[in-house]
Amino acid sequence: MNLLLFKKLLFILLLLSSFVNCFSQNIVLSEKACVSIITCDTGNESYSLFGHTAIRIKDEINNFDAVYNYGAFDFATPNFVAKFVKGDLQYFAVANTFSDFMSQYTYEKRSVYEQDLNIPLSYKQKIYDNLTHSLASSDSYYTYKFIDKNCTSMVVEILNKNLGSNIIVKKVDTEKTYRSILFPYFNGSFFEKLGTSIIFGNKVDEKGDRIFLPLELQKSLKFISFRNNLLSKDSVVLLNFKKETESSIWNNFYIFSILLGFIILVNKKGIDIFYFSIMGILGVFFIFVGFYSFHKELTYNYNILLFNPVLLALVYSVLRKKTKWIVNLSILNLGFLMLYLILMITKIHLLIVTPLIITSVILLIKTISRNWKRIIII
Repeated sequence: MNLLLFKKLLFILLLLSSFVNCFSQNIVLSEKACVSIITCDTGNESYSLFGHTAIRIKDEINNFDAVYNYGAFDFATPNFVAKFVKGDLQYFAVANTFSDFMSQYTYEKRSVYEQDLNIPLSYKQKIYDNLTHSLASSDSYYTYKFIDKNCTSMVVEILNKNLGSNIIVKKVDTEKTYRSILFPYFNGSFFEKLGTSIIFGNKVDEKGDRIFLPLELQKSLKFISFRNNLLSKDSVVLLNFKKETESSIWNNFYIFSILLGFIILVNKKGIDIFYFSIMGILGVFFIFVGFYSFHKELTYNYNILLFNPVLLALVYSVLRKKTKWIVNLSILNLGFLMLYLILMITKIHLLIVTPLIITSVILLIKTISRNWKRIIII
């Protein structure tokens, strides 16, 4: 091996070793030690739409300043996409120096806020010891769940575990559904909003009584008491960037509506077949994911009344020119759409799927109209 290359590899290994040791050493925190919750604002990328939560431990006496977060995953994981969809993808905790952590969010131009926890030194030490142990063991790994297990809920779990009781509870928006809480986070990202609206099932229509988003935790901490004192001090702005929602000429409601309007106005049987095929295939996918995935958010998905697998039978009947079946299956699908509309009356995502409902109704009526007279003649 080249001597220079060997020296470089040796240097990297020593650097990594010192980095690991920095966060795995057992420090006795001083009276000046601070434990705080870091909340990172939302971003425009899909992975950053909901923000991020982390724990910071700072001790000037020990020259220690680290940020711990449970939001890391490995893209190199075998069958990454399949594992993510199934709901058994492993996330894990990582620690960074505070300066490195802030550099990342400075680069991404995302605001960062800090809330110091007003707790005795003994509890700070317990939190630090727990995080240190977690990093050095399998405890740092967890199976990601969109609502029940994520970077924010893991921080809540750690705090409650070390404070001795479930004092970190949700104090805001407890009467809203999870779906209603999530909806504003997709402003400027129409197709992401549409995608989550149709793939999420009944669970996200339940009242959102669990803290699962970073900004929820930040707001709730302001109202939580511990030992007759407010648990959190006032939030301090560490980084402040004006949130700019990216606009796209393609990723919006109007382009989506124009596309569906084109499908209606073209009035071609081949286009109708293509539309029904896509809707039916998506319905099959939703059913498959509902049974296959461990994500409870994807089960009991009533959106299959719109994305109905029965449409594939209709497509088959059209291709085989089975006139009677075409009419009967079209009427059946219209019935499913009416049922779907009734279920959707109180749902926040009704407006976003309305163009799909209208398109399906018009195409089904046109399909019935094309074949109705043929049945009468026969």
